[in-house]
Amino acid sequence: MSQEILNKVQSASLQASPPEFSIGDTVDVHTKILEGDKERVQVFSGVVIGRNGTGTSSMFTVRRIVAGEGVERKFPLHSPRIAKVEVKRSGMARRAKLYYLRERSGKAVRLKERRVDREKSKG
Repeated sequence: MSQEILNKVQSASLQASPPEFSIGDTVDVHTKILEGDKERVQVFSGVVIGRNGTGTSSMFTVRRIVAGEGVERKFPLHSPRIAKVEVKRSGMARRAKLYYLRERSGKAVRLKERRVDREKSKG
């Protein structure tokens, strides 16, 4: 009974079409920032190194290098603060969590690109 009520409450705050991306993808996350009475969009771009949670509590972690220092940021998937998630490059990952990228630097951080076969996607 209580689980049904919880599901109804959570379904109201879920996005109709959440962004489509996977682990290893390089994404641009457009976040709405409030500064005083103004609202602007800030872009955080990096590699998705993990996803966790289900429903309204689902989150994803994006990592990028800024001035030689690694910066990670977690975003709620169904947040109204996220304007859009734009996939720049699809990376091939064989794991669900890419935490091993934290110890790497330079070209070692790059992932192989996942290519979509056009004939398979049409048919």
